[in-house]
Amino acid sequence: MQNRQSKIHAIINPVSGVGSKRKIPRMIEAMAAAGQLSLKISFTERAGHAGELTRRAVEEGAEYILAVGGDGTVNEVAAAMIHSEAILGIIPKGSGNGLARELHIPMDARRAVEVIAKGNVRVIDACKANDRIFFTTCGVGFDAAVSHKFAGEKRRGSLAYVKHTIGEYLNYRPEVYELFIENRSIREKAFLVACANASQYGNNAYIAPHANIQDGKMDITILSPFTPLDIPSLAFQLFTKQIDKNSKIKVIQATQLRIHRRKQGMMHLDGEPVMSGKRIDLSVIPKALKVFTPETVSLTQEVRQFFNQVSDFFFISTKNFRSPSTGSSPRSQSPRDPSFPDSGGE
Repeated sequence: MQNRQSKIHAIINPVSGVGSKRKIPRMIEAMAAAGQLSLKISFTERAGHAGELTRRAVEEGAEYILAVGGDGTVNEVAAAMIHSEAILGIIPKGSGNGLARELHIPMDARRAVEVIAKGNVRVIDACKANDRIFFTTCGVGFDAAVSHKFAGEKRRGSLAYVKHTIGEYLNYRPEVYELFIENRSIREKAFLVACANASQYGNNAYIAPHANIQDGKMDITILSPFTPLDIPSLAFQLFTKQIDKNSKIKVIQATQLRIHRRKQGMMHLDGEPVMSGKRIDLSVIPKALKVFTPETVSLTQEVRQFFNQVSDFFFISTKNFRSPSTGSSPRSQSPRDPSFPDSGGE
């Protein structure tokens, strides 16, 4: 960050995702003091409040806006900053942390604050789905159905997500979609259609391994219906950046896309479920947002992340099948404290 009196506004969702956030305000205050920055900290109180606070911060001339929370909080803050001069800082405290992981922002809060303090900036694309903004993925079909179930879950984390994924699979029926991609149309019976600006959903689940958040394109991943025998290979490939090699997967790049389906239903935007109609229009917004990111990502870190993904996959799968009723620890909420008012969502 520039060493001058600039305005920084931190927006904290006190109940998002997992883990305590009680020390984060002090970390941000220390960074602001070291950089001689004028600091304001706000806490969200309800769904949609992060977006309201961000729009006000932009209007008041904030140069740096920090989002502290999960994917929902980051989406609200970032969507309100599109094509502004303000720069987004992410301190990930959610259960999936899709955008933060995509940009290699550390999951540790102190290290995420250090990334912001160093001041390296990338400009990334955003996307629209029926005028709703997303930054990582938008999906219809099975992933939207799982997101809808997961949104009502009081317990967060990978085990809860696996539980809902398995439960939803047992009852889910693939749908027929018609995709209009530039000058052609495709009709597919699909388990899901994922429109990816970034490579992953979150939790290092890579639905579009080659998607690039700076290339001005979406990677459209179409997953055909499959049998229970296909699940182990699909799941393993999802967490090891190889799902595009599966015979059930088709990937198409596009800057614009229209999806038609037979009836209205759920779609998800960055993991947050919303109801939508039969028609969904999607497009890329190039160079939409400035974000603080690490300058480099070491090969050692990439290798360590790969092995962590593989080990996590086997641990989660084994534990879930041994103890199907077991969930993750409850969503962490700070004890009643005036500095951490109640809020909702991620």
